Amino acid sequence: MKRSVTIAAALTAALLLGCAQQFAGIKSMRGDDVAAVDHAAPVRDYQGAKPGLQQKIARTFEGQPPLIPHAVTNFDEITLEENQCMTCHSREKAKEKNAPVVGDSHFLDPASGKVLAKMSMARHNCVQCHVPQVDAPPLVGNQFVGNQKP
Repeated sequence: MKRSVTIAAALTAALLLGCAQQFAGIKSMRGDDVAAVDHAAPVRDYQGAKPGLQQKIARTFEGQPPLIPHAVTNFDEITLEENQCMTCHSREKAKEKNAPVVGDSHFLDPASGKVLAKMSMARHNCVQCHVPQVDAPPLVGNQFVGNQKP
């Protein structure tokens, strides 16, 4: 019994030593030690200030969800129980607040396609599709050109 334990321990040590030597020259994809400082871009402020003071942002392709033209940093987290976006964009408040009303597609049941009296809970997380804008250079170059209307 002692002999088999000793052999198993020796094989384990040899295996670990071999693995350590095999992976000794591998670096992270960043080229630095994993514990190195992250060189992420600085956090930038959202464009626009208070809601209602900006023009709508033109869409770049058909079917694109409207972009949020105002800051959202002071908004509460969107949950199933509370959605601060609806204080201005609900059908009841949009006209009073001079805000775009939530689209008709938000009142469709995703499974059946039936029209609902209240907004579908499948659409409660506004910032999943609608995104605020930041004045920042592109992370990578591209030649994307949106739909150009004549």
